[in-house]
Amino acid sequence: MNVLIIDDEPLARNELEFLLKQNIAVTTTYQAESIQEALDIILNKKVDLLFLDISLNNENGFKLANELNQLAVSPLVIFATAYSNYAVQAFDINAIDYILKPFEQTRINQAIKKAQVAILSRAEPKKETTISDKNRFISIPTEDRTVVIKSNEVVSAVTENGLLSIYTKDNTYVSHETLSWLREYLDQRNFVQVHRSSIVNINNIVEVQPWFNHNFILILTNKQRIPVGRSYLKSLKSILNM
Repeated sequence: MNVLIIDDEPLARNELEFLLKQNIAVTTTYQAESIQEALDIILNKKVDLLFLDISLNNENGFKLANELNQLAVSPLVIFATAYSNYAVQAFDINAIDYILKPFEQTRINQAIKKAQVAILSRAEPKKETTISDKNRFISIPTEDRTVVIKSNEVVSAVTENGLLSIYTKDNTYVSHETLSWLREYLDQRNFVQVHRSSIVNINNIVEVQPWFNHNFILILTNKQRIPVGRSYLKSLKSILNM
């Protein structure tokens, strides 16, 4: 599990990072002291879970959590704060836990366990996929049959928790393959990588909207909202003549 700690106090970040590293479920930790720094990590690294403070200098952790909730795929959020009176608001925006400073190892372990359960629930595949006939078809075996769709019916593909979700207008198909594997079977003239974990069909981009902190988000024909990683923005602008 890759965890990002977002707190404007270095001592609090370091203390929490130490406790997280005592839990074998945590493989990688990142630190950020501002919303912009956090976004740069979220959009360019694989982040499964946020430990998010509410008060961040002149910024508010709820703002970041609300923005992330608009994405097709976003990290899980645990609020880690000195304030006890925002728990209801935190759970209203789908936080999976709310822990108070000073941190204790037992409480951190409980929060990590909740995150593991939530990640497993997200990751349960509904259908297995196999891609065949390069640049033309995708063959999707289900429990009792194989469904074949045209590759140009793919609207987007997103990786999360080791699984690849392939989205069409009406359905989602889940595979244990990787994003780089899928790219080999798609027409590169029509598909572009916009994030380290996302590919989109450029024919299904409806809008490119400014997002907060000078980032951008794509609105697709199937209503998905896909963030654009900073390292992919220049290429996307060139393709779309922006």
